[in-house]
Amino acid sequence: MAARRARAINSGGTETNPGGGLVSEAVPLFGLTVLVVIWGLSVPAMKLGLESVPPFTLAALRYLVAAPCFILFLLGRPLPPPRMFLAIVGLGVAGVDLGQATQILGVARTPAALATVITATIPLFTVILAALKLGQKLTPRHTLGLVLALGGVGCAVFGRPGGFASSGLGGDVLLFVCSVSIASYYVLGTALAIRTTALDVAAWSSLAGLPGLGLLAGLELLHTPFHPTLSGIGVAFYLGLLTTVAGMWLWLTGMRRLPARIAASTQYLQPLIGVAASAFLFGDRIGPIFALGTALVLAGIALASLPTRRVRL
Repeated sequence: MAARRARAINSGGTETNPGGGLVSEAVPLFGLTVLVVIWGLSVPAMKLGLESVPPFTLAALRYLVAAPCFILFLLGRPLPPPRMFLAIVGLGVAGVDLGQATQILGVARTPAALATVITATIPLFTVILAALKLGQKLTPRHTLGLVLALGGVGCAVFGRPGGFASSGLGGDVLLFVCSVSIASYYVLGTALAIRTTALDVAAWSSLAGLPGLGLLAGLELLHTPFHPTLSGIGVAFYLGLLTTVAGMWLWLTGMRRLPARIAASTQYLQPLIGVAASAFLFGDRIGPIFALGTALVLAGIALASLPTRRVRL
């Protein structure tokens, strides 16, 4: 069973629903289209929440809201084997805590439109790390896609008003660390999910990361005033219930029932939605160089996501 699932993942095919027809493909495709909007709005939503909620506190609230849903899913399910369970817990502590901490701090220090473009590089780092960890082939086209996307991020940074000097490099660097951290979480989580289920890995790792985020939030609140507003609490619920729980379910459902290249292609518009929302909510100015950078990022993601030629065994 595990070997069959591993072959499906490495070949870029579906795990279930072979030849299900247009109707059966339309439902997960619609779900992934909804996911484009949910995830595309996540960075602008974080920026909005940070206006009234401190960074670590917002990250902790996000997973605190998501935790009851994961607990309900785990009720009555057996624990993974001990060594695997420890690996999943370690993945949560390292991946969730580091990824969320760097993301929320990076978003706090970077214009929302630029933060959206930088975090759009997560799939590209996933391709590189998958080649190293899972043995998936890294082609020259993938490398070109990575170069294009990173060049696009550079254009986006220079294209914002004031260039590098507008807010310094601190937030940009944090978001790059976040992208690599989340990509590592996806790749290592995939390796574990081959031997159990993706939802088990997602639920246990998310719950394992919550105490660390709670500790950071507690330390933060010792010296940072917290006056919650309706919008701030609303953002926490949006990030917890929609971005984390519903988003994860929609993504995993799409990956099970559609070829990986189709599932990935639906996400190409995600940065554009985030950039447009940032311009609308925060007045981020979108100049021609920034627009060129966004286009290069999208082109890089497209190149990295196109299927490789299959070899018959």
